Amino acid sequence: MSKTSRSGSTDGDVEDLFFALGDRHRLSVVRTLRARGALSATMLADDAIVTRQAIVKHLRILERAGLVSHQRRGREVLYALEARRLDEARTFLDGISAGWDRAITRLRRLVEEP
Repeated sequence: MSKTSRSGSTDGDVEDLFFALGDRHRLSVVRTLRARGALSATMLADDAIVTRQAIVKHLRILERAGLVSHQRRGREVLYALEARRLDEARTFLDGISAGWDRAITRLRRLVEEP
């Protein structure tokens, strides 16, 4: 059973998000979509060192994690970045960073007390 975080997402959602971002090819797809906007799998494969079929598999994982969405335009399927999910990743990491900042402040107080 997943726990719900303060942001309303579940631990599984966060795990899916970071799993999707944890692969260099998927991260490259995210960077490309961020820089160039919506693209087809064929266009993404043109810039990649992996095959179009591999790009499609990576896109499915990114879509399952909510990082990309797709829209059919005629015969073409265009994939677009869902920036909201990247914001959620940033918020999650900011929370971890804030926790470390508090821990370091407490440690500093203990060490510096006379």
